[in-house]
Amino acid sequence: MKRDFLRGMSHGIPICLGYLSVSFGFGILAVSKAGLSVFQASVISASNLTSAGQKAGIDVIAAAGTIIEMILLQLTINIRYSLMALSLSQKLDKRFTTPHRLMASYGITDEIFAVCSAQKNPLTPAYMYGMILIAAVGWITGTALGAAAGELLPAAVSKAMEIVLYGMFIAIIIPPAKKQHSVLFVIIMAAALSVIFRYALPMVSDGFAIIISAIAASAAAALIFPVRDEEAET
Repeated sequence: MKRDFLRGMSHGIPICLGYLSVSFGFGILAVSKAGLSVFQASVISASNLTSAGQKAGIDVIAAAGTIIEMILLQLTINIRYSLMALSLSQKLDKRFTTPHRLMASYGITDEIFAVCSAQKNPLTPAYMYGMILIAAVGWITGTALGAAAGELLPAAVSKAMEIVLYGMFIAIIIPPAKKQHSVLFVIIMAAALSVIFRYALPMVSDGFAIIISAIAASAAAALIFPVRDEEAET
């Protein structure tokens, strides 16, 4: 068990280092845009381990959105983690009882899912706990440091540092967009719809604009670029 835990931590160190820089940008954004404290920003990162969900949540808070809007937004953005969990369930060791599954589900992020999916041996609870622990520490620490910096740095510098989070999103979407026309289509359509809501339909709140844009772009891509049976099996 100890060996699996340490192996998980070693595999999670690169994720931790990446999270430190990205969550630093989120911490600054939480302070400068939503007026949150260091503690509040850190609690968000500790309870909702998802960069896209946190960024969207900050937008809703800054716009004084409703709780229903927040719930629907988080459900739309983070539902992919449920699919990742279902996929990983096929690789779990027999020691993964229901309580272990529930605890491990807290830390299933895009990066952790990718590393776990690449493992040849069955995943043990200790292995995933080690990886989740070091990754979560990096994300929460980066958030706290960024939020603290956001309270001290001049407004102009804080605004410039916010681009870190957007840089991560761009780095995530560009590689698959180059390989798959469906991904590029979703990106362009979602961006176009967001612009329409922003300038032509300003009465729609930012949260609902994101929800509608994401669902509409995904649904359109599913109809125009259906996944063939052989591709799904691959």
